[in-house]
Amino acid sequence: MNVIETALPGVLILEPRVFGDARGFFTESWNEARFNAAVGSEVRFVQDNHSRSSRGVLRGLHFQRAPHAQGKLVRCVAGSVFDVAVDLRQGSATFGRWVGVELNADNHRQLWIPAGFGHGFLTLSDSADFLYKTTDYYAPQAEGCVRWDDADIGIQWPDVGVAPMLADKDLKGQALKDLAPL
Repeated sequence: MNVIETALPGVLILEPRVFGDARGFFTESWNEARFNAAVGSEVRFVQDNHSRSSRGVLRGLHFQRAPHAQGKLVRCVAGSVFDVAVDLRQGSATFGRWVGVELNADNHRQLWIPAGFGHGFLTLSDSADFLYKTTDYYAPQAEGCVRWDDADIGIQWPDVGVAPMLADKDLKGQALKDLAPL
């Protein structure tokens, strides 16, 4: 596995080895020992999620507060998404900064987003299947959302030819400047 550090310490792009030929491909999408070595700590995943979205669907920027803060290992297995992590850890040297990476069925890339970061993605293709592992269970009472278009963050979302489609909770996301410490 190739590990690529991003501008946000702890957020990593993971590129698994892919073996392909005329019949298709094989890749090891998850290996606990290799993953833990890549991130430098013991990580325990407790939940797998799968979402399907159409072009222009924007989900995020989601996070969960302690004691249910979640790390996420995300990937796109069909279609293509622009995936974003935002540092929400007040006091961090990179607070409010973001990184974005295209994840798609062809590049097989995964993004590791530790607890303390917001997460969101925009669907670039007609449809996309998005899979992610989490380090804690979904806890609605701990759920939070920062606005996807917050000017203080300044995410450069790609133009997909349609206006972003958001859920009500994402439309009601709070401003970064109003975020209580995680």
